[in-house]
Amino acid sequence: MAMASHVSDNVQEVEKSISEAAPCHYMLKIQSFSLLAKNGIEKYESAEFQAGGYKWKLILYPNGNRSRNVKEHLSLYLVFADVGSLFRQGLEVHAVFRFFLLDQSKDEYLLVHDAKDNNRRFHRLKHQWGFDQLIPIRTFNDVSNGYLLDDTCMFGAEVFVTKETRPGRAECLSVVKDAISCKHVWRIENFSKLDSEYLKSNVFFSGDQKWKIQLYPKERQHVSGTHISLYLALDDSSTLTDGSKIFAEFTLRIQDQLQSRHIAGKVNHWFSESSQESGWAKFVSLVHFHRTGTGYLVKDVCVVEAEVIVHAVSSTL
Repeated sequence: MAMASHVSDNVQEVEKSISEAAPCHYMLKIQSFSLLAKNGIEKYESAEFQAGGYKWKLILYPNGNRSRNVKEHLSLYLVFADVGSLFRQGLEVHAVFRFFLLDQSKDEYLLVHDAKDNNRRFHRLKHQWGFDQLIPIRTFNDVSNGYLLDDTCMFGAEVFVTKETRPGRAECLSVVKDAISCKHVWRIENFSKLDSEYLKSNVFFSGDQKWKIQLYPKERQHVSGTHISLYLALDDSSTLTDGSKIFAEFTLRIQDQLQSRHIAGKVNHWFSESSQESGWAKFVSLVHFHRTGTGYLVKDVCVVEAEVIVHAVSSTL
């Protein structure tokens, strides 16, 4: 016997019917039901149960879900229990579910389900479905209906997973409005006595990212040893998830401390996990750098400067 009922619930179109078969996935028996309200228990979460390869639980509001302004009805919901996996894996689980309420007098069940047996999508933004108005409290309390006898009742649930999906890759590109230029000055002393392959500046910030300048006094990897190599690099690539990118405009310069005829290079670059630095292997020749009359090395001090503007960030979703 079917009884159609259209109610403004969490599930919009509800159908109620009678079944002699018990639910195959979960039963919840509550004794001393009336004491829930008297003891201030406005919400009860069941233990977890397995169905369709996933963990679920029921949430019952014996006097209605006040957060949804439900009055004079019981509210019952099915919840995807492992919410963390929905977030971590971007998982979507499609399921059809039914709730049961035992008529203890007739040994049969009131079956409450979506009138159209629609699949409901459980995902990171929606991991709970159910009925705000499962049954009127007056009907539930009426002994002649058999739902509450000796202050005891039994609810049940069946959950049938029909599909599971994991969305394809997605990204979000955020362009920075009114991007701010950040300048960092690096003073290198005893330059002629440097014996390491390369030096790195202190870390500085631009666009919420950590950066550093890398300088190779005798060219990177000593390819020819005739130039100074100069690069801008991300200091902490762990902030970049797989597929994330940072678009930055930057200028590197070695200051002419006497005549302000600086040696400068300017470029745009997409920094990523696989491309963490950008710059010039032959930024300036050592012959020009050490030429008499230039101010690139004064009292064995070299001053390097970086200006960085982060214009956009692309991140995975």
